[in-house]
Amino acid sequence: MISRSSLARTAQQAARQACRVQRRTYAAAASTGSYETSDVTGLKVASRDAHGPTTTLAVVAKAGTRYQPLPGLSVGLAEFAFKNTQRRSALRITRESELLGGQLASFHSREAVVVEASFLREDLPYFTELLAEVISLTKYTTHEFHEDVERVLHAKQAVLNADVAATALDNAHAIAFHTGLGSSLLPSSSTPYQKYLNEEYIASYADVAYAKPNIALIADGASPDSLSKWVGQFFKDVPSAPRSGQTLKTDATKYFGGEQRTSSSAGNSIVIAFPGSGYDSTKPEHAVLATLLGGQSTIKWAPGFSLLAKATAGTSGLTVNTSNLTYSDAGLLTVQLSGPAASVRKGAEEIVKVLKSIADGQASQEDVKKAAAYAKFNLLNQNQLRQPSIALAGSGIVNSGKPYDSAAIAKAIDGVSAESIKTAAKTLLEGKATVSTVGDLFVLPYAEEIGLRV
Repeated sequence: MISRSSLARTAQQAARQACRVQRRTYAAAASTGSYETSDVTGLKVASRDAHGPTTTLAVVAKAGTRYQPLPGLSVGLAEFAFKNTQRRSALRITRESELLGGQLASFHSREAVVVEASFLREDLPYFTELLAEVISLTKYTTHEFHEDVERVLHAKQAVLNADVAATALDNAHAIAFHTGLGSSLLPSSSTPYQKYLNEEYIASYADVAYAKPNIALIADGASPDSLSKWVGQFFKDVPSAPRSGQTLKTDATKYFGGEQRTSSSAGNSIVIAFPGSGYDSTKPEHAVLATLLGGQSTIKWAPGFSLLAKATAGTSGLTVNTSNLTYSDAGLLTVQLSGPAASVRKGAEEIVKVLKSIADGQASQEDVKKAAAYAKFNLLNQNQLRQPSIALAGSGIVNSGKPYDSAAIAKAIDGVSAESIKTAAKTLLEGKATVSTVGDLFVLPYAEEIGLRV
């Protein structure tokens, strides 16, 4: 008869063995999270492969709104993707992609224009050729500009005008950085953009933006050898330098801060922001401070551990969200409030109180530990997701020559302490804040009323 103690020892040994196997499995999985970089015919290429059945391939161009010489060129460039080229019509591109089950997309951010395709793994040759064609042979025709690009721009402007939260965040960037990162994601509907934006100016911008030094090709779900083979064949004719001899505007970002108030009947929103850190000088304290402030619960049916979630729990109709927005050479730690004007006002007052309590060292070790764990999860999770990781890797390569290392930043979070969070909060409060207010200005407070320096 087998004794109970013998069974217990056997179970413990089995458990330890399972843990060792599990750790090895996790390590193998983690190794696929980073991108392998190379140079193919002068083009910066990065890929990672989880050996799945699908692939996403993207051209990430250093052509976001911070680099555009005229308003609207970045959105125009993104919207011209997959239109008529010198080899294929837009209709043919659409039909061929649909027959292969592919998905085509393009978008722009403050630092990049991304043109991407998602498809079945075996169709890598077709979509590699297509992306090369899109960035080097698009026609930029007048009729497509007026019928498609301009129409989409008007629709996006209408959406932005009706979204007070997006407007407040866009304004906050303008207040914080003025030009460059402060450029609006979309030209305002009140801006006379017609004199700045047309198909000829977009084509001229494409000549600079899509030159090899300003782009990176990123693949998630393709082997490096296979990708290099097709890139070498199809991207060899992409220009190594702008044909026009122009260069991108790459001024270093400078933080200014200040306050802007915009009346709106569409709703109420305030963005309170402070200078953060860029990928070139990452401060992990900012990531942890953002999750410590928080505002949204991460656990169903629970208010959450974040200090702002607790402080504003009884405020009717208020939505609070804190973000640590990181760019290549700058950052912005933002707290955004939306809701009824009276609730937004009360929430803004609570934000400053909470920040002051952190600066006074009143944040508990347990809350800081939770915030650090959540900040670390956010970073590593973004690195796993396809679209965010592709955009991040591409932006890192075109700005610094290598993908941004989320794992290194996550590791640095382990060294964040309650004392360093206290110091970070104190530094923010002593500096110049950025406050963007949109809505009922009769009720919504000025920055000085809630104790902020602008």
